[in-house]
Amino acid sequence: MTEKKRHHALSLLWSLGNLLKSTFAFILFLFVFRAGSDSTWVFYARMIFYIGISIALISIIWKWFTTRYSADEKAFHIYTGAFSRTRRTIPYTKVQNVSRHTSFVHRLFGVTSIRFETGIKGDDATFQLQVVSVSEAERLEKQVARHLSEVQATVEGTMDDEQDAKDEKSLLAEQYIETEEQAGSDSSANANNNDTGIKGTFEHVVHYRSTRKDVFKASFTSLSFLVLIPILGSLYSTVKDFFPDETVTESLVLTWLESWWVTSLVILLLILVSVGLGIVRTFVKYGDFQITSDDKRIYITKGMLEKTSFSIQKDRVQAVKITQSLMKRMLGLAEVELTTAGSLGEASQEINTLYPFLPVREAYRIIEEMLPSYHVTEEMQKLPRKALWLRLLKPNWLWIIVTGVLAYFKPVLFGMEQTWWMISLLLLVWITTCRVINFYHTRYALNDQFIQFRSGALTSTLFLSKREKVIEIKITRHPLQRKLGLASIYTVNRAKPVMHQYVHDIPDDVAGTFQMWYMRRSNEVQIR
Repeated sequence: MTEKKRHHALSLLWSLGNLLKSTFAFILFLFVFRAGSDSTWVFYARMIFYIGISIALISIIWKWFTTRYSADEKAFHIYTGAFSRTRRTIPYTKVQNVSRHTSFVHRLFGVTSIRFETGIKGDDATFQLQVVSVSEAERLEKQVARHLSEVQATVEGTMDDEQDAKDEKSLLAEQYIETEEQAGSDSSANANNNDTGIKGTFEHVVHYRSTRKDVFKASFTSLSFLVLIPILGSLYSTVKDFFPDETVTESLVLTWLESWWVTSLVILLLILVSVGLGIVRTFVKYGDFQITSDDKRIYITKGMLEKTSFSIQKDRVQAVKITQSLMKRMLGLAEVELTTAGSLGEASQEINTLYPFLPVREAYRIIEEMLPSYHVTEEMQKLPRKALWLRLLKPNWLWIIVTGVLAYFKPVLFGMEQTWWMISLLLLVWITTCRVINFYHTRYALNDQFIQFRSGALTSTLFLSKREKVIEIKITRHPLQRKLGLASIYTVNRAKPVMHQYVHDIPDDVAGTFQMWYMRRSNEVQIR
């Protein structure tokens, strides 16, 4: 029987910290802003607060005493309750993603937090330890990985045995017995090989490690230096509250900025401080970034003050998305996101994202190294010219509604009475430009087992998935598309939430080829 363990004693302190954060606003209002108040409602509000805090503290301590967990060879077991005991079991085979987060407070005490995500819906989909020793976290993670490797090896061995049985049905009973004996010896050999494979699972291959130059470039690409703007706005608002008359604050600012050299110095200082804050923020968040993998999983670690590490099971990857904003496209950088079958909680997008400032060629190389079964092709088909005319002639409801509102109110800006139609014209030019750029960016490719889309105007997204990972497709044609011989195709991948991708206005014959391509999926997917 596996030993039942309580949560780490520091989890009490962690829960207390969360309680203080959630009640900080009430504490500030009742005991700081209303410190000297003799109001009756304040008195009763404080009484209610004391009762609520007392119940919450008792609940935290009671939950720590009555909650235990154990991890045997096949599953996690979570035990809750004292008088009415409840046991929740999460098999390791359901675990799809593992993430670890080590905040600054965790590092002070030499502990970490670990989260095991499954594909199950609801509150029981996760097993999480908010505070756990590093050695215990590593033990649990390795135990899950070891079991998944054993299960996969067993399944592959069973499939081989079933195939052998089908091929040897016609043999005599004596030959069948000999075959069974030989299969037994083969199983022993396979077991030895599997042990070797499990050991090899933990040998990580480093695909990418960020350098200071990479992080420095990322600090400008991410526009993190703009973080100073809201800080200055908040600071100005705070200073202004100290003066009863707003004109006093405004006159002080104008007095400082009367001299051109003072203005230049202030602007230069703000730029330097802003850039410095952006660089520091980027280094703290993305410093020491590393992407590694083994035979079964992809591992990502990042952060300087707060360490975050997580792993994604390779066979759970449903698709790959490569996104480039306008600035990243100009600098030849890209962000790679892995779409997985499981959820990774509230920060799933950030966790599934590889280093968001990878050079494009480097991103392609890393994808093919980490996921050998995936291949990114740069030779993609363009849309036909008639698709451009279809997109240009398609009515835009945003422009129609905005133009109608402007025509009705006819706003006057900068003393110009005809501003409304100029705004409408600028909006139409902007929409048309975006449609043209989107047309030239849109590409598609069907390569053996892969489907690949690229679309977007200012921000382009490249989508790559394997045929066996696509769970549903759809082909649509509206009347104008039918007249021009065009169609739209849609794909659905398993994720949380379900992932939908599409490409519009491809040739009709390509849509037919796409349908035939997907029908061959039945030869690749085996239902057990």
